[in-house]
Amino acid sequence: MKKYAFGVDVGGTTCKIGFFTVDGELLEKWEIPTDTKNNGAKILLNIANEIDRKLEKESIDRDELLGIGIGVPGPVTGNSVVSVCENLGWENVNVAADLTALTGLVVKAENDANLAALGEMWKGNAAGSKNMMLVTLGTGVGAGVIVDGQVIAGARGAAGEIGHMVVCFEEQEMCACGKYGCLEQYGSATGIVRLAKRRLQKLKNTDGAHDTNLSKKAVLTAKAVFDAAKAGDIVALETVDEAGRILGAALANVACVTNPEVIVIGGGVSKAGSILTDVIQKNFTIHAFTDCRDARFVLASLGNDAGIYGGVKLLQQ
Repeated sequence: MKKYAFGVDVGGTTCKIGFFTVDGELLEKWEIPTDTKNNGAKILLNIANEIDRKLEKESIDRDELLGIGIGVPGPVTGNSVVSVCENLGWENVNVAADLTALTGLVVKAENDANLAALGEMWKGNAAGSKNMMLVTLGTGVGAGVIVDGQVIAGARGAAGEIGHMVVCFEEQEMCACGKYGCLEQYGSATGIVRLAKRRLQKLKNTDGAHDTNLSKKAVLTAKAVFDAAKAGDIVALETVDEAGRILGAALANVACVTNPEVIVIGGGVSKAGSILTDVIQKNFTIHAFTDCRDARFVLASLGNDAGIYGGVKLLQQ
């Protein structure tokens, strides 16, 4: 009988490893550094060594293991191949086959955002829903999309890359992806700072009032923008309103394709709370198609553990 499973979330800095019962009880979690030297050649070996160590420590036979569900920060094809993952240095890595060869266990691999969505659907604030979307607002903007309980990955594993939807055709600054006017340029942490700096520069170029706390910041961050908005700073409030308007309209467009019951907002920017999510939901409602308009918005509840929970859920599918 299968009693246990491992969920792994590979990041550019650390690999999170969770040891679970098959019904989703997290027994232990820990992290190891992500060794990106030599194009990440030892990443999977290091994970395999950690799993071997844990099994030996707990005297658990491999026959008791359901397997390993692993998430990586890049597109993953249906046969678990990562064609390119710049953060790890990987190119054409068959994650499942290689990790199975190292551990002798069943392995399933998926994009990290997709695994986080599975985790929130299974044990988080989207529990009970089979049609949902996890939107991660951090350094970038991404999404994991679940339809009828299944991850939507696409032909090359790039489904859910909503951060690179073009939402502004007049944008003159280039996105990191090489295009112009991507959602990521407005709704990410760096995008919100960029919007605030544009407003501050516009104030500086006019004879208008310059009374804003943001102009006094030596280093401007998204958190500083949200803190100033909560304190009533007009420039910060206008910045949050602009970011929320763009995000709300973009998610309304995505909903026309996926028709989610629940939209989970996660990532570091989500820590701003209702000052951001309220304006996103307001603009979503304005722009959404009638039969998509009743999607429920919630904040992610599993935090950085969502991916390891999702790894175990992936094994069950």
